[in-house]
Amino acid sequence: MREQTPETVHRYSAKRTVVPVNFSYFAPKAKSVQLLGDFNHWDGSDHPMQRMPDGAWHLQLPMHTGQHRYLFLVDGEPVLDPQANGVTRTEENIRVSLLMVS
Repeated sequence: MREQTPETVHRYSAKRTVVPVNFSYFAPKAKSVQLLGDFNHWDGSDHPMQRMPDGAWHLQLPMHTGQHRYLFLVDGEPVLDPQANGVTRTEENIRVSLLMVS
């Protein structure tokens, strides 16, 4: 049996797995929607969402497996995701959506 080194153990670690995640938010009257979270240092300019003809906003993002905290920024106002896996808080005690990626 081949001995496992730290490099071989981490090479196939679930934490290194990346999967596509679809984010959607229905806001037909919104002028802009951005996705912000711990994965982009809470900077909504990194991930603007695209408006669909039905009024929903969509973005597909490759994400590492694990827990992620996020919000939608709808016309500059933070909004929780009603389809999130749950709600949690940031270090600043702000309520945010929780996503589990597996």
